[in-house]
Amino acid sequence: MKKENTVTVFLMGKAYRVPAGLTIMKAMEYAGYRLVRGVGCRGGYCGACATVYRLPGDYRLYADLACQTTVQDGMYIAQLPFTPATRAPYRLEELAPQGETLLALYPELARCVACNTCTKACPQKLEVMDAVQQALRGDIAQVAELTFDCVSCGLCTMRCPAEIMHYHVWQLARRLHGAYQAPRSGHLADRVGQIRQGAFHGELDRLMAMGKDELAQAYKARDIEP
Repeated sequence: MKKENTVTVFLMGKAYRVPAGLTIMKAMEYAGYRLVRGVGCRGGYCGACATVYRLPGDYRLYADLACQTTVQDGMYIAQLPFTPATRAPYRLEELAPQGETLLALYPELARCVACNTCTKACPQKLEVMDAVQQALRGDIAQVAELTFDCVSCGLCTMRCPAEIMHYHVWQLARRLHGAYQAPRSGHLADRVGQIRQGAFHGELDRLMAMGKDELAQAYKARDIEP
């Protein structure tokens, strides 16, 4: 491989020459690191490849996901498998779908100084600070809407000076919204009714009787929506 087609990156403090254009994740694998646990596209959960890095001549500390960030020459990289954040204990069926519920379980929300650091740190480009403000206003549905694409990487929480446990707040808001506020899906109720009436027992019995090779062939031949 020609030298001009590679860049130098530092993984765990050690320099490696890797092909230019790779994502951080693929560069790590090229260098010999096996990502066999945690990472969503490697059999774990999405958001587990959170990464912080510095660039040559730049004092700033950047945060992003290794699966979507391209390596740059001289990049110093450190992996963060998760961001420690205490989850408040609760039983969903005992909670009310009210804004006060969010603040009662996560009072640090009130410490938000609207610095917008959380938004700048978000690799999904979510309006994180806006979601915090909606949580303070008690609008659970809006919090759920704004954070729908959150992958719980924790980078916003890591950078927050108010020490807000963002992704735990978002999970609670989405659970409250889904359990109490969101309209019920008619077609889902119909399908659940069909399952309870045994409409698919025959098909399940047929699949259970198949061997491994036959199952693999049926899987490859299945109808896939465009």
